[in-house]
Amino acid sequence: MRLKDKVAIVTGGGRGIGETTCIRFAEEGAKVVVADMNEADIQIVVEKIKQMGGEAVGMKVDVTDGVLVEKMIAETVTKYGKLDILVNNAGITADGKLVKMTEEQWDKVINVNLKGVFICGQAAAKVMSEQGYGVILNASSIVGIYGNFGQTNYAATKWGVIGMAKTWAKELGPKGIRVNAVAPGFIMTPMTEKMPEKVLDMMKDKSPLKTLGYPEDIANAYVYLASDEAKFVTGTVLSVDGGVVL
Repeated sequence: MRLKDKVAIVTGGGRGIGETTCIRFAEEGAKVVVADMNEADIQIVVEKIKQMGGEAVGMKVDVTDGVLVEKMIAETVTKYGKLDILVNNAGITADGKLVKMTEEQWDKVINVNLKGVFICGQAAAKVMSEQGYGVILNASSIVGIYGNFGQTNYAATKWGVIGMAKTWAKELGPKGIRVNAVAPGFIMTPMTEKMPEKVLDMMKDKSPLKTLGYPEDIANAYVYLASDEAKFVTGTVLSVDGGVVL
């Protein structure tokens, strides 16, 4: 087990890539804190992990609320005595072309995807710095590297969390903390499954592998970066995108 006895918080852990990451971490021996806004989703994931013999607790948290995030971190440390891993997975979209995007759309995405990562990262870094070790992983996207039509706000946040990861890697490295980002490509999630078949085919055609990725592909990348196998990897962006070139 590559994460045996590690303690991990996964934000946005109730569905999609976050849910799969929670389950994969538990399979690798981690004690998992499933953090999400939706209590029903949280409980489903926690029960799945418990049924497979793993250990997990759920915490409802709004990543944009510093008080709630600090409480989540504190409760995790109180329960388990430490915090080894934070996966900043929580994120949203509110798409629109530049000339039509409202300030509300901009602020909403920036608040969750950028400010939320900052708040969670900062809170976790304080604990990890005292411990002298830890791993922080930020969810980016190929959209953050190459841009994407109609996603000015989303692209800005996903590029921003890469900048955070690289900056934190420099600041926190001397404290024994590694920080990296993962940039998924087109992934088959409950959201993409609802897209028209022709759109899915177009997404597949962009990859030399002619297929979409799955949440497991991203979760496995997180497992690697969170494990001691990646003990000399920090400040990097791992693109898990099937070779997509935009």
